[in-house]
Amino acid sequence: MGTHVAALDLTPAAPGAHAPLQDALERAVNNAGAPGIVAEVIHGRSHWSGSAGLSDTATGQARTSDEQFRIGSATKAFTATVVLQLAAERRIGLDDTVERWLPGLVQGNGYDGRAVTIRQLLNQTSGIFAYTNAPEFFVNGIGANWYEHRHDRYTPEQLVKVALAHPPYAAPGERFGYSNTNFLLAAMIVEKVTGRTFAQEIDRRIVRPLDLTGTYLPATGDAGIRGPHPVHYSTLFSADPNPRIHDATEMDQSYAWSAGGLVSTTGDLTRFFGALFGGRLLPAEQMSEMLTTVDTDGSGWIPATRYGLGVFAQTLGCGVTVWGNGGATYGSWSYTMGTRDGRHVLAIHVNGDWSGLPVFDDVLNAEFCPEQ
Repeated sequence: MGTHVAALDLTPAAPGAHAPLQDALERAVNNAGAPGIVAEVIHGRSHWSGSAGLSDTATGQARTSDEQFRIGSATKAFTATVVLQLAAERRIGLDDTVERWLPGLVQGNGYDGRAVTIRQLLNQTSGIFAYTNAPEFFVNGIGANWYEHRHDRYTPEQLVKVALAHPPYAAPGERFGYSNTNFLLAAMIVEKVTGRTFAQEIDRRIVRPLDLTGTYLPATGDAGIRGPHPVHYSTLFSADPNPRIHDATEMDQSYAWSAGGLVSTTGDLTRFFGALFGGRLLPAEQMSEMLTTVDTDGSGWIPATRYGLGVFAQTLGCGVTVWGNGGATYGSWSYTMGTRDGRHVLAIHVNGDWSGLPVFDDVLNAEFCPEQ
């Protein structure tokens, strides 16, 4: 892996080809109150992008398709791809234990790294507590505390320690439970196996081969976004029914790292997921592993989904199933889903964090359920 993967030659979609999608973007702003929304589609060899609303409400600048934004947990698909490439190279096995690669790290307080596998990290069945749910951690991410702590820097080891101070939510392999801790451990294993930083592996295995010019993992201490970008508007988890809206664009995302730290664009996301599901990043054996899913029902996670290895399947209201991943961070929600063969992919970004999942459901239905 790491060799150049040819990009598809794309031509603009016919006028009006995605009119229902554009209507859904307008509804996201006019009805759901999103500041701005942008979407990009690849369908076969055709390409379309559209937007509604504003990138900056103070200046009136419109959203544009070239903007970079924080993609949150869509990062997990990149992380899983790197791990699965290493599995394809026979450098690791998905049934290797955490203890094998990170000896002594996951032990005590009900944990035993000898019982947790890499596969269980990637499909969120490890039982390991999510450090983001730790009250002592989460309290610094709310309201005024966020401003005080938004430049705090964390190492993966610090965050894993926060998680392990809380008991497991289940035995390894017992059930799905969404935990960013899993993907920190997965990336720590990548670093142990390769001798390179996780950012270097993302760059050499995915970013450069696919020519993802707007995608990168910010370094610790790098609080800004490099290229053109929208303001990331956030309520900072306020419980107020009419919350104050804050500019949350600048922050240190070392707290999210391999679980949610990447910056990207809608164009790069459609290219990545198109290449991934199109079989251009992983051999068939590893793709089959990635697409082997577990039930998410009863977990409080996104309804009508099943989770694979860093990606999930979602069944839309019309019965169509799409594949991909989404992410939410302060002031930034993204969602990239497409057909199993990677030929039809839609990437969406909202530069606000209060309009909720129904916006994405509406946009997905508009694109993948055109008869509804």
